[in-house]
Amino acid sequence: MKKMILGKKLGMTQIFMADGTVVPVSVVQADANVVIQVKTDESDGYNAIQLGFGEIKEKRVTQPLKGHFKKYDVKAVRHIREMRLDAPSDKKSGDTITVETFFDGEIVDVIGTSKGKGFAGGIKRHNFARGPMGHGSKSHREPGSTGAMLSGPGGRVIKGKKLPGRMGGRRTTVQRLTIIRVDKDRNLLLIKGAIPGAKKSLVIVRDTVKPHKNDPKQS
Repeated sequence: MKKMILGKKLGMTQIFMADGTVVPVSVVQADANVVIQVKTDESDGYNAIQLGFGEIKEKRVTQPLKGHFKKYDVKAVRHIREMRLDAPSDKKSGDTITVETFFDGEIVDVIGTSKGKGFAGGIKRHNFARGPMGHGSKSHREPGSTGAMLSGPGGRVIKGKKLPGRMGGRRTTVQRLTIIRVDKDRNLLLIKGAIPGAKKSLVIVRDTVKPHKNDPKQS
């Protein structure tokens, strides 16, 4: 991973390309991110930079975080995320990262928290097939066998079994999306397709970790 920026998902819209093609895009507002801390192998055991994004009232900042911001002489921010690096960064505390880091046509990964759907059955949650819909059936949408025979010694449901339960509300990564346009004046990234999360939720845009041989050159 070489670059990353934190932003806020504004929603979706569509734009027209030069040839008249309509492209659905997700809009991410990525105001300038501040570099809070720079980590190195010598001091921390690994290379990374810590980014901050979003405004926050002073009274809502905890004492430990106040000390952290004061130590590196940066303004308090709402969100803090860390980006691992292969080599030491040339950034320093107080520097900013903007949308100009990215370019039109670049392939990126977007990370966010998926929308919470509440308690859901197996058909909705895991795309299970339904049972027979005839009048004699008593398991139209119920899950089928859960595996091992429960009546025998040690009978149990194996850990990780797909069953009904809470759906959504988890960290989700959508890989290999294309940046259609970088709006430097309004600090916007227009990314082709859907990205995880609700409107106004925090998202992380980073260069893809699995580049393809036909992708534009990653800078």
